[in-house]
Amino acid sequence: MKITLLYGTESGNAAMLCEDLMEALEGENECEVSSLADVAPDELDSGTFYIFVTSTHGNGDVPATAAPFFEALEANRPDLNGIRFSIFGLGDRVFAETFNQGSEKLMQELLACNATLIGERGLHDASTGDMPEDIAILWIKACMAELMQPIS
Repeated sequence: MKITLLYGTESGNAAMLCEDLMEALEGENECEVSSLADVAPDELDSGTFYIFVTSTHGNGDVPATAAPFFEALEANRPDLNGIRFSIFGLGDRVFAETFNQGSEKLMQELLACNATLIGERGLHDASTGDMPEDIAILWIKACMAELMQPIS
């Protein structure tokens, strides 16, 4: 299966997590990692499964590298029917009012453009002390199992 992992980051953590997820998925899948800064929504292909990994920045916003992609979704509302994706958010409950809102906002925009969410949105809370990759690898395995289920 062709899988593209797309990250939005300020500090580089989402990019590093995408590399970890790619390692977990390689072998049976053809994987690549890219910054959301390098992709436009109209470039998404229905033959690819997309995994979005993003942090939250500022007042609950997507990080700078994800902003152009997010703004293009918001402004243009491209029809992403046929696009399947999963999304994982990096956050910290210390910032309770904005905890993981970057991934929530991106997910809602993708859904508003008719993309299909596979699995539940994955969430990491830095205040727990858990390593993001430990949470995310279990999460992506569950998403992949759901993706492989026959359509009824």
